[in-house]
Amino acid sequence: MLYTTLCYLERGSSYLMLHRVKKEHDINQGKWIGIGGKFLDTESPEDCILRECREETGLTLTQYRYRGLVTFVSDQAPTEYMHLFTASAWTGTPHPCDEGELAWIEKSTLRSLPLWEGDYIFLDLLEQDTPFFSLKLRYTGDRLVEAYLNGSQIR
Repeated sequence: MLYTTLCYLERGSSYLMLHRVKKEHDINQGKWIGIGGKFLDTESPEDCILRECREETGLTLTQYRYRGLVTFVSDQAPTEYMHLFTASAWTGTPHPCDEGELAWIEKSTLRSLPLWEGDYIFLDLLEQDTPFFSLKLRYTGDRLVEAYLNGSQIR
């Protein structure tokens, strides 16, 4: 099992996104994702997202919200429990990321970029300001084959 975090920093009508193009053998290669990463020993979800955001962007989150838990089940990787956040305030000066290229992407154009299929579901939930949710996504290869929201199948 793998425990991770993901955060969408929100500025007006844009999210700060990471285009994963720099790491070799990256399961996210070529995709656009939010900011985040793997837990270190003894970290809480909040500890992890604060550290990952500082490491990947140079920014320190000052206002953020824990939005949901996304469980990824895949035939190609261990099960992953991703703690999903949004952030609306931060301090610091952005710096380049060694995992990819950072860019502010308009929410209206985000879905035209290469994303994981399940990301569309939780991006919609974020946009609808859905209360804390649990989302389970099952993949075969890169293809989403099942999705459950709060225990009910939605796909």
